[in-house]
Amino acid sequence: MTPAARVAAAIHVLDRWFDGQPVERALTVWARGARYAGSKDRAAVRDHVYAALRQLERCVAAGGTRTGRGVMIGLMRINGTTPEEVFTGEGHAPVLLSPEEADFTAPLPDVVENIPNWLRPKFEEAFPGKLPDIASRMRARAPLFLRVNARKCSVDQARTALDNDGVETEIRGGFALEVTSNPRRVHQSQAYLDGLVEIQDLSPQLACAAINWPQSGKILDYCAGGGGKSLAIGAETAAKLFAHDAFAARMKDLKNRSQRAGINVTEISDPARSAPYQAVLCDVPCSGSGTWRRDPEAKWKLSVAELENLQKTQANILNAAAQLTAPGGQLVYMTCSYFSDENEAIISAFLAGHPEWHLFQQKHFGIDLESDGFFLAELRWSRAKKPVC
Repeated sequence: MTPAARVAAAIHVLDRWFDGQPVERALTVWARGARYAGSKDRAAVRDHVYAALRQLERCVAAGGTRTGRGVMIGLMRINGTTPEEVFTGEGHAPVLLSPEEADFTAPLPDVVENIPNWLRPKFEEAFPGKLPDIASRMRARAPLFLRVNARKCSVDQARTALDNDGVETEIRGGFALEVTSNPRRVHQSQAYLDGLVEIQDLSPQLACAAINWPQSGKILDYCAGGGGKSLAIGAETAAKLFAHDAFAARMKDLKNRSQRAGINVTEISDPARSAPYQAVLCDVPCSGSGTWRRDPEAKWKLSVAELENLQKTQANILNAAAQLTAPGGQLVYMTCSYFSDENEAIISAFLAGHPEWHLFQQKHFGIDLESDGFFLAELRWSRAKKPVC
């Protein structure tokens, strides 16, 4: 595909998204109908679409219409590319610009327009006086981070193995690896296939490393999803690991991942049968506001009602998980959200109703580290009050 044909494909996908089709579904349907498109073509189209969604409102303003075509015209103008060079109508290129499109000019909105208006106060609360800087950073694609499996190798050994497959990395946070070249080769690299590394953002790696996990007994990952945190914990402890998710299909890859990593994780449908646990991790469903560079579609779909429902779910999960924790145990709460409604407010409400628990530590990780936004709170079962770390 030519560069212009890739833009035309992105326009098609964005139009389907404006019609209500989820972006991943729209990309999949397009790819199935475009057998001529190679892997690089599919990756380029995907990059165009996600770049547009990260700064949708600015693209609309620069392009003049809320359509796939208008958004891609706007994205090109924002990026300093002349649309006339691509919209030629030749071959599979988008049709020529109309006189109205060619002559359209409008002041480019501030970067904060890329955050839905009703959510800006929440970001301002999380980043006082820094909203323009945060909104600007959220326009960029998030870096790719890898977690080194300490069960199998050292950081240096993992880097060497990756380098042998043409994947260059840099050490971040003392132990995580940021992929600096050829990120799309990671899944085919021998280091990945042999379980030396797993894809995991820096923030959850730092959060898992901040917990002094029990070295014996049982640990439950209550909202396990793909099991990335289960494997991160398993690399650091000899405790028995259990994984549960309300939607078991989310754990479909966990068996293969755990075998590759050399870490045993028992999947369970009823956590109460194996209770109590010395530690319970709750990486709860949330707005995902800390991950919107990776999933920009989510910020445009989030509603007030959905956020309120998420907060109820978060509180319910924390209450249920507390019942599964052994006396003297640890209850670990995590989100990939910047919003205090989903973080400090949930913890405060829980502690108000559970005097037997106290807050041991609470941390934020975020875009200042070039990673996803993340929140960690560790609670411990003891009536003794201790200072928050």
